[in-house]
Amino acid sequence: MAQEWVSIGAEERERIRGEYNAAGIKLMIAAFGATEEPTTAGADPVATANQMAAFVKEYGLDGIDVDYEDFPAFAAGTGEDWVIAYTRALREQLPAADGYIITHAPVSPWFTPTLYPGGGYLKVHREVGDLIDWYNLQFYNQGTSEYTDCPGLLDESSSTWPETAVFQIAANGVPMDKLVIGKPAGVGDANNGQMPAETLATCLAEAKERGWNGGAMVWQYPNAQSEWIKTVRSQSWPV
Repeated sequence: MAQEWVSIGAEERERIRGEYNAAGIKLMIAAFGATEEPTTAGADPVATANQMAAFVKEYGLDGIDVDYEDFPAFAAGTGEDWVIAYTRALREQLPAADGYIITHAPVSPWFTPTLYPGGGYLKVHREVGDLIDWYNLQFYNQGTSEYTDCPGLLDESSSTWPETAVFQIAANGVPMDKLVIGKPAGVGDANNGQMPAETLATCLAEAKERGWNGGAMVWQYPNAQSEWIKTVRSQSWPV
């Protein structure tokens, strides 16, 4: 998609972005993903951030979603400092005052306070959480029985990934308006963690009644069509 965005030309990019922005939608690029391990590969965090920020500016985007999934680095306790340095450099180049959005999309287990020698994403949040607009939490691909009902998603995660349900993460110091619940749209969109859209809608409504207002994220198009989105929003933010 990034290559296609580059190829269509500046005038067409401006037109498309204008239409989306007029509808209240921001256009962002995603960085890294499941196949990238920048820390393990020895990439410099500041240089990497500067390169990606330059792309956002040159090609007229509203921001960047940091989908960092370097699992070996987090297991070794080296990923956190890399992400912190990268985020600081990224925000320096993409200031919030200029309207740029920076989000992160960590797997939800990284918010546990007990398993990661470098402090996990709780350390990232303590150091640079004020530079991150919100977290698109991946509540999927973490085990067949993980985060698959409202109690496990909202209140108490399993002993495999302790203290990583939504309200547990909030209790450990992350503002609820930064906690976006991410789920796959269909069976083929993730290995596990799926929930029926109607069930997820019930979970969102329950969480909203209790003060959470982070919203939802879905992976991925084309299964995440408008009907899925309308159903998930129906009990909390109906459209």
